[in-house]
Amino acid sequence: MEVGVLPVELWQLIFSYLCLPDLGRCSLVCRAWSELILSLDRTRWRQLCLGCLQHRHPNWPNRPGVEPLSWREAFKQHYLASKTWTKTTPDLDSSNCLSLFRRRKGRRRLCVGAGGEFGSLRAALAAASPYDRLVLLPGVHEEQSEVLLKVPVEVVGEGALGDVALLASIDQHCPTARLCNVVLMPARFTPLLYKTTSGYVQFDNCNFESGQLQIHAPGTCQVKFCTFSQSSIHLRSVALCILEHCEFTGSENASVTVEGCPSSDHNWACRQLAVLAKSGAMSMQEPDLVSCPVARWDGWGKLQLGPVRTCEIVVGEEQSSFFSAVDAQALVGSAQEDPEFGENLRAAKEEEEEYPVLYSNSSDSDLHSDDEEDAQAMYKLPCQAHSLSHRLADIMDSRLQSNRLHTLQRDLKLKSLQQELQQDKEAQSLASSLQGCIIRQCLFRDGKGGIFIYSRGQAKVEGSIFRDLTYAVRCIQSSKVTMLRNDIHHCKASGIFLRLSAGGLIADNNIHSNCEAGVDIRKGANPLVLCNKIHSGLRSGIVVVGNGKGIIRSNQIYGNKEAGIYILYNGNPAVSGNHIFQGLAAGVAVNENGRGQIAGNIICENQWGGVDIRHGGDPVLRNNLISCGYSDGVVVGEHGKGLIEGNVIYGNKGCGVWMMSSSLPHLLNNQISHNSIYGVAVFCHKDDTGDYPPGQGGSESFQEEREGVGGDNDPDSEEEYLAARRPISVALVELNSINHNGAAGLHVKSSEALNVIANIIHGNGNGGVAVLQSSQLTCLANNNISCNGRGGVLVEADCQVELRGNGIYENSSHGIVSKGEGIIAENDIIGNHRCGLQLLQAADMTVTKNRIQSFRDYGIAFFDEAKGLVQENLIFQGRSKKSILQPISNAEDCIIQNNVLLTFKKRFDVECMLINPPARPHLEGGAHVSCAAAAGQRVSSITTRVDGGCHNHGSIFCTIL
Repeated sequence: MEVGVLPVELWQLIFSYLCLPDLGRCSLVCRAWSELILSLDRTRWRQLCLGCLQHRHPNWPNRPGVEPLSWREAFKQHYLASKTWTKTTPDLDSSNCLSLFRRRKGRRRLCVGAGGEFGSLRAALAAASPYDRLVLLPGVHEEQSEVLLKVPVEVVGEGALGDVALLASIDQHCPTARLCNVVLMPARFTPLLYKTTSGYVQFDNCNFESGQLQIHAPGTCQVKFCTFSQSSIHLRSVALCILEHCEFTGSENASVTVEGCPSSDHNWACRQLAVLAKSGAMSMQEPDLVSCPVARWDGWGKLQLGPVRTCEIVVGEEQSSFFSAVDAQALVGSAQEDPEFGENLRAAKEEEEEYPVLYSNSSDSDLHSDDEEDAQAMYKLPCQAHSLSHRLADIMDSRLQSNRLHTLQRDLKLKSLQQELQQDKEAQSLASSLQGCIIRQCLFRDGKGGIFIYSRGQAKVEGSIFRDLTYAVRCIQSSKVTMLRNDIHHCKASGIFLRLSAGGLIADNNIHSNCEAGVDIRKGANPLVLCNKIHSGLRSGIVVVGNGKGIIRSNQIYGNKEAGIYILYNGNPAVSGNHIFQGLAAGVAVNENGRGQIAGNIICENQWGGVDIRHGGDPVLRNNLISCGYSDGVVVGEHGKGLIEGNVIYGNKGCGVWMMSSSLPHLLNNQISHNSIYGVAVFCHKDDTGDYPPGQGGSESFQEEREGVGGDNDPDSEEEYLAARRPISVALVELNSINHNGAAGLHVKSSEALNVIANIIHGNGNGGVAVLQSSQLTCLANNNISCNGRGGVLVEADCQVELRGNGIYENSSHGIVSKGEGIIAENDIIGNHRCGLQLLQAADMTVTKNRIQSFRDYGIAFFDEAKGLVQENLIFQGRSKKSILQPISNAEDCIIQNNVLLTFKKRFDVECMLINPPARPHLEGGAHVSCAAAAGQRVSSITTRVDGGCHNHGSIFCTIL
């Protein structure tokens, strides 16, 4: 009949009543009929697939509620699987491996059980010929001794799964065998259910209860749609085997154990299994890895995570968009809990009330009223030509800052797994490898362990679910595991545990809600951890311990109760390109001599420090965006070290960088801006909360790693690590831009020496630098300290400081206020709105070779019992015509000699004042001077005369004393 004679819907209804052979015959009639047969996918083919008792849902056990892409294709695969075990010789054409199967003539069907031909399985095997089918009739079949399988046979249970129970221990001694639709239970004399040491065995739609399967090389197996209840599989040196669509429950140890290096002795089935493995890998779907996490329901009806708040960076507004009244209340609450924090916050608030905060669009014009502009313009010295001036211009350009931040965010965008595999050949090789055990789309639940790999074993795990276990995967002793697109959650210990030089690829997994770390790397393990979502853990996201290494790249790590990444006891991973956010503790914590290369990450919105370094932690922290944290950006705690270079530390509600004076970090070339309190704060004592911040791993159990700290390190890694570092003996803050922070740019309450060299400290809401406690020398050299909301530099009593080669310009209050002792030499203190230099109380300073100018007030003023040596300074008179204020009471303690006072009448005179030498700071090679050169820089001595002929145009010289 022609198809057009009847409507298509009627043809589909007619074909839906046909049995499987008739459907096959009709599909060969013509193309139109073939298309009609194919169109029955959601009706007749679905009915045939689900109606076969020996088949299970194609997406069982993980997603039985989700229909497959094609029911006909699923039915075809079930059918072909029943033929695979007979394929004992290679095909001439490998493309026909799924469609051509050896058919044995004269295959018999032998029935075993009540009403059958044989009373026991042993009797049926004695009479069976190769490739016969042994049908076990419903009931319980028990064998009293071990059953030897000497000929290839197929053992199939009749009826629904569960109707046939086989209590036996089977030892296979033939090339191939298949068991289907049977419940296997152990005999009374052994827990061993099935064993093979040479042949291939295939299990389809079976249940295993309270027993064990053992497969030894060169034997192999394929296990599909099976249930393991308190049962396990032990694979020893297998070249290749496949476990697909299986459910493992209630295991007392590991459900799957993979032991030994894959054998090079491949039997006939390995080629067939490799084809099946490749075809299965191609059919797996790729999830969208780059999308932000949102509220999703997992397969068990529980909400995993609510909506994630993103971090929007705003630059150039008059008020920060990050901090609301609620945030201010949170800060006040923190102040009540931490006395020292509260004291600092109150001080910052009082100072803010007295002096307006400068935001990113502030300039010197914001610091005075309109009626004074013309007068000040006459006396304003041009100080924009120093060696850091181009960087200062960048800071004042809010549009440029915004563009740079957006560029940084774009450059730090997460890469997809496909992009990572294209760039990393090692990861590509691991992802495509087909060796050892391949575990695909299985469910492991409610037991002790999922997969245990040891003694150089290899396993590949794809699309599986691990939940409510003690651990999901444990890989040790130089073994390798490849984990792709798995879901690992609610484990009682760590989700994935690697140790003893284990390695492999952990990529594109969803690892969440585990009681310990999501991924635990220790004892020399060195995996690739790429493109995973690791979140909502009750401890840390990733832990690297005890000489552990690893490459951790392009992961989303968020919502963990402890550090997103926790490195300690000589752990030394490479951490790059990750988004680490919304953790309830630190983003990255480096502790107990931990190391690591932490580069190019976005670390934001964490409750504690974005990066927390303590107790000998010594990482390289480079080119990260550390922003929007609810506490400090970077915390360097007691005995912390590290190179902190090229990072953007932005918009944190605490300090940009918080350092303890017992630490030894090197802060180099960072942008530290728009943080709520200090830009950089240095304090004497460790936190009031103890050695660790709350939730920062103080109770972790790392006894083995603690005992093995003195172990040997990798020499190559050590050389690479040292090559990236320059040894320092004093904490060093160098070449940073510290701007527009809520309180002081640099706040020092230290008990040890500190070097602050070649930084830009600009536009901060409080003073530029406040040295409140400094029993050892604090050295400030070649810095630009400008346009801060209060004074440029404040030095409290009993502090020792050296200020040399700095440019201190246009601050809202005094340029320098000192109550301590030290040296102020070769600085330019220009355009500040009160005194250039004020010495108070018991100050004892040597002030020499500076250029000082104040618009309204004295250039240098002494008060109280202040004393010192003031000589060879060049003082420019401002509008007030005040130069040096010296009380008569302590004149004998103040030596003032050989200073030059300069006044001017014309604007042209003003422009010549900071030409020879030019405005400070001076750096050899500009702002990109090497650290060693910057540290040792000494500005050339200033002359006592102004050369270049400016005095010929009316300037008046007055030598004082």
